[in-house]
Amino acid sequence: MLAEMGLAPVWRLKNRETKGWIPLRATVSGCTKCALHQTRTQTVFGVGDENADWMLIGEAPGAEEDRLGDPFVGQAGKLLDSMLAAIGLSRQENVYIANVLKCRPPGNRNPSPEEVAQCSPHLLQQIELVKPKLILAMGRFAAQTLLKTDASISSLRGRVHRYAGLPLIVTYHPAYLLRTLEDKAKAWEDLVFARKTMQGL
Repeated sequence: MLAEMGLAPVWRLKNRETKGWIPLRATVSGCTKCALHQTRTQTVFGVGDENADWMLIGEAPGAEEDRLGDPFVGQAGKLLDSMLAAIGLSRQENVYIANVLKCRPPGNRNPSPEEVAQCSPHLLQQIELVKPKLILAMGRFAAQTLLKTDASISSLRGRVHRYAGLPLIVTYHPAYLLRTLEDKAKAWEDLVFARKTMQGL
């Protein structure tokens, strides 16, 4: 009956979605397209709700992320969790978190253009699978990479940009906020702006 109406059973829809994630995870974990695979402990794929409305995108894994395999862990991760909780969100529900790069650059240096070019297709596939309503770019490098600009975060904040056809809002990286406490109020403004933007979608 469902097939006659052009509707697939729920279990089939879920299975089809799962099939999209499984090969992508395998591709990322086995990726050798750039030299970062030679120095990584493991890839850092992403974490959260795979059907989320919110997608948070950071820069690249740090030492703790490389060790544990999840983005935004350690003190920066705890701060991010607190920031999300302040607007009624959590990384377990309606939020998906990923990085521009899936491997840690040695010494936490900024990724090279070649590394970004090789890794960007993975991120685009994640966006296509999640189908978020809004992207939050966290940190200067993530914002500049996604928006293809060298503009400062201060000039990019407070406006709705577009990436892959989706609304994108720029804010500070939690690791930066741990070092620059005076900008926490600005990050809160960004989260409130993002929440209002989401409500208007």
